[in-house]
Formats: sequence, C-alpha cells, structure tokens
Amino acid sequence: MKLHGYFRSSAAYRVRIALNLKGLGAKHLPHHLRKGEQCAPSYLAINPQGLVPALEDDAGGVLTQSVAIIEWLDETHPNPPLLPKDPLRRAKVRAFALAIACDTHPVQNLKVLARLRELGLPEEKVLDWAAWVNREGLSACETLIKDEKGPFCFGNAPTLADLCLVPQLGNARRFCVDVSAYPRLLQAEAAAKALPAFADAAPEKQPDAE
Repeated sequence: MKLHGYFRSSAAYRVRIALNLKGLGAKHLPHHLRKGEQCAPSYLAINPQGLVPALEDDAGGVLTQSVAIIEWLDETHPNPPLLPKDPLRRAKVRAFALAIACDTHPVQNLKVLARLRELGLPEEKVLDWAAWVNREGLSACETLIKDEKGPFCFGNAPTLADLCLVPQLGNARRFCVDVSAYPRLLQAEAAAKALPAFADAAPEKQPDAE
C-alpha cells in the first residue's frame, strides 16, 4: 500500500495510527501542503480534491477521506476492531469522530486559513478563528464522552474516536488553546499516546517532518 500524506496533516495522522494498530505497512509518500504539492496535476489525478490523505491499495485502487480509509482498513483487517459491534455504541463512536473530522478540523485547516488571509483578515484574527473552532469542537466532544468510563474515549481500547481526537488536540495546542479545560479528552489522549501505534504515528516521528 501507498499512503499519500503530510507529516502535519491531522487527517493523514489518523490513518497512520490505524495502519500501525492493524500492523500494516505502507509506503509513505509526502506532499508538502505549504508548498502546494497537493495541487500538482500528478496528485490531482489520484485525489481530485487535492487533499491528503489518499491510500493506494496493492491492487491499485485509490481511497480518499481519512474516515472512509480507516473504516475500509477496519473492514478488511478487523483486528483489533476500531468500531464497537453494538449498533448504538458504533453510532456514538462515529458521531464523536465526525464531530472532529467533519465539523472541527475542516474549518481550521490550512485551506480555510489561507482563504481567510486572502480575504484580508489580519493574522491575529485568522489565528483567533482557528482557536475558536478548536475550542467549540473540543468542548462538545468533552461533553459527548464525559460519562464514558475510559480510559480511552469509549472504553478500554482505542476506537475511531481516539484516532480523530489525538491529532485534533495537537492542532488545538498549535493554536494556543488551553486544553486543560478538557480533562476527559486528556485522559483518553494519555491512554492513546502510551501505545506505540499512536506514538510512532506522531508528526515529529515522520521522515518528512520539518
């Protein structure tokens, strides 16, 4: 398999964690987002959105969107499972993950912030926006799992929820968000980061890290 990504992309980070948890190898192909390499015609032929990650399987098939990639990995390599078997629990894990992957991360990512700068917002306001988005999303996520026993987001093993949470907390810190306001999320993060699969997927551990 080939994983197209970027060391600082939280979406690619999620997929790296999933691959590690499943014990799967993939050739990592970096595309420097700040240099616009994701917009090169050769990459747009792989992912027309010009986003990372994209995963090429061994048969040459291409998958995009991190959550879809992770669910495919979970279906084709079911151990360890990243979604509960119980339908209600499964839906709750998905809801938490999507609160980050659909409603928080996309509106504070590089593409959106670049557009805000193009529209003339001063840098201070751009960064304030990103911090606000993170606070809003993480506050909701804190409430979503406040009654879950843990130590992970949903029980005693990592799920899709944790794969989305850990990279997002990293983003929040980059935008100077006081994450101490989210003790339940920090508990889940600590449990996750104690696992080699999460630690080895961290941005600073990647070959293309700057």
